[in-house]
Amino acid sequence: MAIQKKTLPDYKIAQVGLGYVGLPAACLFADAGFDVIGIDIDEDRVKRINKGFNPIKGREPGMDALVKKVTKSKKLVATTDVAKLQDRDIILVTVQTPVEDDHLPRYEHMRSALKTVAQNMKKGALIIIESTIAPTTMEKVIRPAIEDENGYELNKDYMLANCPERVMPGRLIYNLTHYDRLVGAYSEKAGLIVRKLYEKVLGIKVDITDPLTAEIVKSGENTYRDVQIAFANEMALLCEAYGANVWEVRDLINKCPYRAMHMPGAGVGGHCIPKDSWLLISGAREAIETKMIPLARKINDFMPRHMFDLLKMAVKESGKELEKIKVVVLGFAYDANSDDTRMTPTEPLMKILTKHQVEYVIQDPYVLEYKEPIEKALKGAYAVILMTAHDEYKKIKLEKLKKILKGTHPARNALHSMAGRPILIDGRNMWDKAAAQKLGFIYKGVGNI
Repeated sequence: MAIQKKTLPDYKIAQVGLGYVGLPAACLFADAGFDVIGIDIDEDRVKRINKGFNPIKGREPGMDALVKKVTKSKKLVATTDVAKLQDRDIILVTVQTPVEDDHLPRYEHMRSALKTVAQNMKKGALIIIESTIAPTTMEKVIRPAIEDENGYELNKDYMLANCPERVMPGRLIYNLTHYDRLVGAYSEKAGLIVRKLYEKVLGIKVDITDPLTAEIVKSGENTYRDVQIAFANEMALLCEAYGANVWEVRDLINKCPYRAMHMPGAGVGGHCIPKDSWLLISGAREAIETKMIPLARKINDFMPRHMFDLLKMAVKESGKELEKIKVVVLGFAYDANSDDTRMTPTEPLMKILTKHQVEYVIQDPYVLEYKEPIEKALKGAYAVILMTAHDEYKKIKLEKLKKILKGTHPARNALHSMAGRPILIDGRNMWDKAAAQKLGFIYKGVGNI
């Protein structure tokens, strides 16, 4: 095949999908000297990238400068023209595989992308799937989507591997260049090419295995974290029931060797963790009834509802009525200092507030739709619900917050008289409970009420 006759620097690379994974990966390959094209269906995104602008907002160290550098040198060119795939030796595919309400993966986007690839790829090309996919997807979805379209024969007319990413917002470049990877290859040659490419460009170690094992490992590592977070969230609920502080409990548990209790919080978001548990178990439903993994998902999905329950509790103590107060929700992005809103836990909270006819405003410094000045958002509000621990929120002094929010702020007996006091619902342990109460707030935190 043509790809085997080339030396590493001669490979022409295509990146299909220029999102949170595809764009930084494309930039890093281009920065290493490769001829890279980035394919995306979003024309505006393509234009912005070619002008040197990084479309990913939030704090992404190094991304702005890297996008500007590689587009200026023309080592990376973004395009919507799929015909430009025809001379590419390596095609990286990063396309979302969402999970719907039935908890089964949907492959419409993946199949559509692969159809385009199959129609335009040359013989001898290597396709690398970087997306996180459910076990057996390579064999049951990826291969057929390619071969049914162009009739190519695996390991004769083309090569195929999956090398799932391990990135997260705020650490895109760091994770790509520091976290080791796993490649599931359909041939020894394909595995060695991927290893050589990634180790040279990204400076990481790459283990080679079969595609099914790679699928299980990637979805399994995110499921493991999901289960750990669920334990932390249930511990928070237990501490609330007992009248203890889960954050002190967590610190003391983690002093014991081989214990690493995760942080509880207002909910689990992002494109990976909320869905990868379902990806992991989706193909084995007829063979095994999984119990712990679905239960962990149920616990984590409950936390936005619990934030509303804490609000109700606080409002009742204040003597107010939910329908007659304004609530400000701080944070729409699912992670701190990011603009990533995929599967954000704020969205189910919004639905609950709407259902109960609660007047609310969303504020988020990184999400364009909710970027109004925070003081403007807070004006006239009685309650604040913190969903995302953006650094901008940490800068707000409680004294200033007290002046902005409505409420009588009784000067005396603050710990005893609740009437008219402003409310803080802390989903990320950002505010000090004692300090807030001393200033006259009704404070309810996850795991610390």
